[in-house]
Amino acid sequence: MNDQVTKLQELGRLMQERGPEMIFALIILIAGLFLTKLAIKALKTLLAKVTKNTATVSIIANSVGILMLGIVIVAAAMEIGAKPGPLIALIMIVVLAAIGVIVVFRPLIPTLPFTAGNTVKIGDLLGKVEATTILNTRIRTFDGKTFFVPNRQILDGVVINYHFTKTRRVKVDVTIRYDQDLLKAKQLIEAVMTEDARILTKPAPQVYVLELGLNGVKLGGRCWVNNAKYWVTKCELQEKTKLRFDAESIKFAYPQMNVYHRTDLETNHSQENGPDAF
Repeated sequence: MNDQVTKLQELGRLMQERGPEMIFALIILIAGLFLTKLAIKALKTLLAKVTKNTATVSIIANSVGILMLGIVIVAAAMEIGAKPGPLIALIMIVVLAAIGVIVVFRPLIPTLPFTAGNTVKIGDLLGKVEATTILNTRIRTFDGKTFFVPNRQILDGVVINYHFTKTRRVKVDVTIRYDQDLLKAKQLIEAVMTEDARILTKPAPQVYVLELGLNGVKLGGRCWVNNAKYWVTKCELQEKTKLRFDAESIKFAYPQMNVYHRTDLETNHSQENGPDAF
């Protein structure tokens, strides 16, 4: 009991002597941690615009974060009276060792090929990544379901990341009847694409004859758009193409089949060959 009272008295005396310094050191530590987090986030965003190598981005950002954290700890410790010389030397040794470990071993650690907010397809699962942990990834599908996928399954499988590239190609495929004006139809599809402000001029939109099918001529328009605008642009281009074809009286092809009645065939054959045909 006397030991506990003594410890409380020593703590009270320490708070009287060093109270303001300890509070100020705590403020420095909290503010420093907050600023370090913001700096790392901003640095990752900046580096992501320069390079697509996520491993390089992670190494640089984490190294800078550890260095800033070391500076914050030194500043907080000096505020409560720690001697700067040995303390700075010790912290710098720890910081440099941590950075060395990151630089050497970070490239050997497998990373997920996406970040939160990306739209991905993993196997038959299509959705948006909401969050990732060490063990699994949370994906929300477009019909509102939430899936927790083990990271090991992701790393061992094929993943399509629809947001990894800045641009995507839009396909506008239609089939017209054989008796329609082919060149006019191609010009209309190209006009629909070039008139849309979201379509990139390089590479320029192109229209191709893809197939001479059983029911008609298949045409394919190809153009490029910024990734974030892909889905809406694709849907609206298809709608504009349909409306433009209707306005210009270009007829779409549709599956058809000619059916002949047997008696009609026999009657025609009889008329062609006379009464002695049978």
